[in-house]
Amino acid sequence: MSIRFGTDGVRGRAYDEFSVADARRIGHAAATVLGAGRAILAHDSRESGDDLTAAAAQGLTDGGVAAEYLGVAPTPAVAFLSAADDVIGVMVSASHNPWHDNGIKIFAPGGRKLTDQQQQHMEAQLASSASDAAPDESPQPIAHRPLIDSRLGEYTRHLTGTVRPDALSGMRVVIDAANGAASAIAGPVLADLGADVVTVGTSPTGRNINDRCGSTHPEALQRLVMESGADAGVALDGDADRLIAVDHTGAIVNGDQLIAICAVDMQERGVLADSTVVVTVMTNLGFRLAMIDAGLAVHETAVGDRHVLAALEEHDWSLGGEQSGHLIFRRLSTTGDGLLSAVQMLDTVKRSGSTLHQLAAAAMTIFPQVLKNVPVAEKIPNVAQQLSDEIAQAEHDLGPQGRVLIRASGTEPLIRVMVEAATSEKAEQVATTLADAVQVRFQ
Repeated sequence: MSIRFGTDGVRGRAYDEFSVADARRIGHAAATVLGAGRAILAHDSRESGDDLTAAAAQGLTDGGVAAEYLGVAPTPAVAFLSAADDVIGVMVSASHNPWHDNGIKIFAPGGRKLTDQQQQHMEAQLASSASDAAPDESPQPIAHRPLIDSRLGEYTRHLTGTVRPDALSGMRVVIDAANGAASAIAGPVLADLGADVVTVGTSPTGRNINDRCGSTHPEALQRLVMESGADAGVALDGDADRLIAVDHTGAIVNGDQLIAICAVDMQERGVLADSTVVVTVMTNLGFRLAMIDAGLAVHETAVGDRHVLAALEEHDWSLGGEQSGHLIFRRLSTTGDGLLSAVQMLDTVKRSGSTLHQLAAAAMTIFPQVLKNVPVAEKIPNVAQQLSDEIAQAEHDLGPQGRVLIRASGTEPLIRVMVEAATSEKAEQVATTLADAVQVRFQ
């Protein structure tokens, strides 16, 4: 079976859809295409992480690249060290997926996610090597080097160094690390900045990553924030590259709201380059309208934080992100970083003298959004063009207080229909009409 990169690397059921042999082949392809002498590897807390990371290391070694093992560490820590050393970065993780899945993300030397061209070259390399792939055998264990603790320390010191010492003094914060890659470091990072920290989701077993915890399941965090009288709560995902927050009332503050809060603050401090923020097509209409009111420009990209980062780098802009909680502070990181985002957001709250609840309410109004996934027999990349008449009618019905987005999934045979409107009822009505049109046309 051919290996293809989705929106964010390769992902699937561990040992089946993403096997030890696959990991080894991807490691070898990375060595061949990216051409560096060294690579830094890490994984999240899934029980398959050791095997698959060792296999990726073996593939890199087969390709002439020295593999160094960081252990369990966040994806952005790998990107940080990849940038610091100008070497390949390899992260074995399935992010917010259940424990039984796993995957792999590759960073080119410099800590940047692969470009479309680099991904295409890797896919071509993988296709050409499919016939002589290594057997699915247990790889040799990676040498555990003493660099592990000290290099993670470099990353955490970088995080705390982005704000003033004791920036969070006087704040009580609950952090949910999703029983994932940042379980050992999330609490200490915030405590080092003076916060009174309550932790949850910091006891990984190999099978409890993202299990009723983390950014995709914030219910426990919401309860704990209110029970502990915390000023705020922050939730990471399994590999700690995204952030969702909770205010003192227990209300969720999503990625769009966090970007809006930080954009306004950065603009006021004169550090938002060109008064511009970069978001994806999934970003809420309320965000766009709020940024216009704040005098800020919004640049839109395709879904995926690598597209956001590409735009930031091309235009030398400083802030972007996704509704899902990937925030990229380009002056501070080469990728989305949940812990860094938490530090920046909490520092903004503390400096403002307001609560997170007040800042979120002032930053933007969330428009009701309805998303429908319509199964189709095969991928249809130009679906919006084929449904242009139906989309035009829907946009006419919604007027300026609504928005329509129809796109093909990047990973599954699905058409995603998204509608935003001033009311939930209107959004549901228009989304249902468009989803029915998709079914009639493509099934």
